[in-house]
Amino acid sequence: MKEAHGKVFKYGNNVDTDVIIPARYLNSSDPKELATHCMEDIDKDFVKNVREGDIIVANKNFGCGSSREHAPISIKASGVSCVIAETFARIFYRNSINIGLPIVECPAAAQEINPGDVVKVDFDTGIITDETTGKSYTGQAFPPFMQKIIDSEGLVNYINAK
Repeated sequence: MKEAHGKVFKYGNNVDTDVIIPARYLNSSDPKELATHCMEDIDKDFVKNVREGDIIVANKNFGCGSSREHAPISIKASGVSCVIAETFARIFYRNSINIGLPIVECPAAAQEINPGDVVKVDFDTGIITDETTGKSYTGQAFPPFMQKIIDSEGLVNYINAK
């Protein structure tokens, strides 16, 4: 399985799905269109600054709120390669895996990694390395079946390939 490597965008506790993709944009299901509004209500410069491979780091309960899949779709389509948080809302966690967005729970990394740091995540081992500070953290590695879903770019593709 691959790894993530990119610059960090950092957010706090309880980042809800309405902030990740505001409800006023839910009339579209096109990932590219959703990506143009990702994180808009919490970080108006996010879409201008995010680059392919970048990483979101947040504190507790990331993705709380409604169960819409639009939230992880907009994050993935914006180019984000991984989200690291202390904890995730359960439905956001499941939706992320379903669409092939890698997410890693790691409280220490979420607390200590700073905005703008360059971070690498090894999905096989769960090792998170902050290349800016040189510190490493052990996050939750993905079980093999989840790695296959993420490698397939989501659950539907995984099932169709079988």
